Amino acid sequence: MASPTGTSDAPFGRMLTAMVTPFSADGALDYDALQHLAAYLVDEQRNDGLIVHGTTGESPTTSDEEKDRALRAVVEAVGDRARVVAGAGTNDTHHSVELARAAERAGAHGLLLVTPYYNKPPQEGIYRHFTAVADATGLPVMLYDIPGRTGVPIHTETLLRLGEHPRIVAVKDAKGDLFAGSQVMAESDLVYYSGDDALNLPWLSVGAAGFVSVVGHVVGADLAAMIDLYRAGDVAGAREVHRRLLPVVTGIMTRTQGAIMAKAALNLMGRPGGHVRPPLVDATEEQIGVLREDLVAGGVKPSDGVV
Repeated sequence: MASPTGTSDAPFGRMLTAMVTPFSADGALDYDALQHLAAYLVDEQRNDGLIVHGTTGESPTTSDEEKDRALRAVVEAVGDRARVVAGAGTNDTHHSVELARAAERAGAHGLLLVTPYYNKPPQEGIYRHFTAVADATGLPVMLYDIPGRTGVPIHTETLLRLGEHPRIVAVKDAKGDLFAGSQVMAESDLVYYSGDDALNLPWLSVGAAGFVSVVGHVVGADLAAMIDLYRAGDVAGAREVHRRLLPVVTGIMTRTQGAIMAKAALNLMGRPGGHVRPPLVDATEEQIGVLREDLVAGGVKPSDGVV
């Protein structure tokens, strides 16, 4: 199978959704639903990249065997129509290396590596962790900087060191420090992706290549249009899309945990969202009612047409 083509300024594509993992009511991973979701995101929501087994994919609660089978299912579903990036980051370097190698064997086009979480390594430990995983395969790597979840940021100096590695090529930023990101982009070849839907447009303004989005499950085509408008010089048009989608971002990203609401939004649209696994809990009827209002306010119409 041919690998989809990346570019140096957007090595993983420009519009990527951090995919949810659909589970059935009894907690089983629904591989058919996962394939339908992947095809929908690429063919209808204009994604040219997909993230599989990120936090939104509930990676802490899927086994290595499930990860492997699910990744192969997504690669099969989208073929050469999108770059498939596999989450392989854990807080155990050895385990991350094994997941990275398994992802390469399964046909992934790249790796997403989150900062080791909970054990709070020093910057030298973070550097050695990332380089060890990057050394383990021939795949390009996107680092994931999200100190709100991991407990530690990747410092600017560490990012600049990591950017010297030939396979560490990008950063998904959910740190929200546009100035620090601007410094890294100015002093290295690392490509930045917005990892925070509330800051998608601001990240474009300082040079980000695109988005790794959660709301892209339901408005990916709109976000792709925002990128196109901005890159064409139509900043006012991009701002109009940004403002129109604010209620969608509010509904999915601020009411409760993002994976919960992304699945609820997909289910409202008649798409394969499915259920969550513990310790997450499915959205309540009250939360779903508010989400419906948020989606409609942002121009997203639930499939049943009830508003």
